[in-house]
Amino acid sequence: MSALLEVLRPHKRLLPPLLAALVAGAVVAGVSLAMDSTPSPPRTSSSTTTVSRAAPAPAGLALQGAFVKVVQSVSPSVVQIEDQRGLGSGIVLDAAGDIVTNNHVVSGATSFTVTTASGKRYAATLVGAFPPNDLAVIKASGAHLKPATFADSSNLSVGDLAIAIGNPLGLRSSVTEGIISAFRQAVQEEGGNVTLPSVIQTSAAINPGNSGGALVDIEGRVIGIPTLAATDPQLGGGSAPGIGFAIPSNVVKDISGQILAHGKVVNSHRAFLGIRVGEANGNGVIVASVTPGGAAAKAGMRVGEMIVSVDGTPTPTIGALSAVLAELKPGQDTRIEVRHQNGVKTTLQVTLGTYPGG
Repeated sequence: MSALLEVLRPHKRLLPPLLAALVAGAVVAGVSLAMDSTPSPPRTSSSTTTVSRAAPAPAGLALQGAFVKVVQSVSPSVVQIEDQRGLGSGIVLDAAGDIVTNNHVVSGATSFTVTTASGKRYAATLVGAFPPNDLAVIKASGAHLKPATFADSSNLSVGDLAIAIGNPLGLRSSVTEGIISAFRQAVQEEGGNVTLPSVIQTSAAINPGNSGGALVDIEGRVIGIPTLAATDPQLGGGSAPGIGFAIPSNVVKDISGQILAHGKVVNSHRAFLGIRVGEANGNGVIVASVTPGGAAAKAGMRVGEMIVSVDGTPTPTIGALSAVLAELKPGQDTRIEVRHQNGVKTTLQVTLGTYPGG
């Protein structure tokens, strides 16, 4: 994919200049409509005009009613999350006030203000987070909220309807619709420091502030958390229309459930080498440190060596290495080619460990 991926970071409320621009646009549109018409000949008493409208198809009305029902049902379970940096969204997990969101929505803060669709506000604190999957849980104190219902995302199909509910640009409880466009693996967030093992691609419009909100099916069940939007360099880095990405609901349920039960993730289901690495100008990934007893240490990897490929896939950057590992599983045997400081290359047989969650 030539498009870049942009994390939907929290955004501030609409500022007065933007509101003024919106109003000005409405005025211009009104003027152009008024001046665009030509005078009609006067109507005589003998002339009559009959305007007929086709009756809406029953199937169309049923679909429209289904959308309305979904929005009315799900909106109370989607909240706005605010800290000193800006705004994001979250999904209510239980009546006790636990809320799941993206880690990048809450990263760098420990206290928040949660606002419901009805306008009620609650203080909230961080329960726990797992940055590798860009997920976090916060708790709203004294709140009695409506929990969302989560679907089994493994049952989704390309073409299924998808509805995004969140707070883009601080516009609380905004709704967009589309379909599930595809399923992707090893998708990197902006900067390449986070690689999501799997995501749902959707055509439902995803905008800054939607992060942490709900992507739901036509039955009102959460199928994912909107997290990323594609950006097109040919549009000057602007959002590529109709290409957004959400973390699947099964991943959300698993990670948030572990955080609630243990205060951290105890089984990430993600492959781990047990090393710290650095960039080498696109020529490979330098091993900066090796965790004693970890997968890399057991295979004989040493500090100063350079990882150049994994299972035959080149790893010129940290992002490339992260993307390859995101598609592998703990316990899996893999071949890692390293280049020693004297230039000699060696292939190591590595049994991958599990990414630590605490």
